[in-house]
Amino acid sequence: MARRRRKKKLSPFTVVGVIVLCCVLCGTFTYKTITLKAESAKYSAQISELKKEKKKLNEQKAEIKDYESYAKTKEYTEEVARDKLGLVYPNEIIFEPNDK
Repeated sequence: MARRRRKKKLSPFTVVGVIVLCCVLCGTFTYKTITLKAESAKYSAQISELKKEKKKLNEQKAEIKDYESYAKTKEYTEEVARDKLGLVYPNEIIFEPNDK
């Protein structure tokens, strides 16, 4: 004698509960996706800005290195001695323009 198994019917509250749970999960995932994309765009813009700043700083660094190598030359020493200290070579004559 074969017994039949009865299939249990789901109550309407269970079905509604599962549907609501699925909607809440989908809404949460959608919200998180949108916020993460917005953060990603913000960070991409920040990275771009930092790359520009890095390039500018590298250019300044190169200029400073060039100036440092120039400052170690005899030409620079003479220029500073003449302009700031007013020094001249022995027997050197300096002509200055007349102020009117």
